[in-house]
Amino acid sequence: MEVGTLYQLKYTVSEEAYMHFIALSNDHNPLHVDDAFAQQKGFPSKVMHGNILNAFLSHFIGEGLPTKDVIIHSQEIQFKNPVFLNDELDFNAELSEYYESVKACVFKFTFKNNAKKIVAKGKIQIGIIE
Repeated sequence: MEVGTLYQLKYTVSEEAYMHFIALSNDHNPLHVDDAFAQQKGFPSKVMHGNILNAFLSHFIGEGLPTKDVIIHSQEIQFKNPVFLNDELDFNAELSEYYESVKACVFKFTFKNNAKKIVAKGKIQIGIIE
C-alpha cells in the first residue's frame, strides 16, 4: 500500500442492513424508527443510525484492502448530513500516511450521498499484522 492510493466503494443503506443494525444495537430511538417523529423534527423521513457507516468502514478495512493482515487501531467519524433508507453512498478513502517502523496506515475517508453531499468524513488508522 502506498501513500496517495485511493479506494472507492459503493454502499447502500438497504432495508436489510437497517433491520440488522436495529437487531444488533437494540437502538429504537424514534428518530431512527418513526417517520412521523422524524418529520416533526424537520426530516423528510426517519434518519438512519450513523453507526451503520461504521459497519461500512469495517467492511472496507476487512474486505476492501489488498491484505487481510490488518487490525483497526482507531477511527474518527464526523456526521455532516443525515442518511436515509435506501441512500446509495459513494465511499472514498485515501491512504494519507504510512509509518513503516510500526506498520501503521492512516486513511482519510468520505461518504457522499446521491446529491454528492458529504454525509460523513473522518480518518481511520490500521496496523498491518504479521
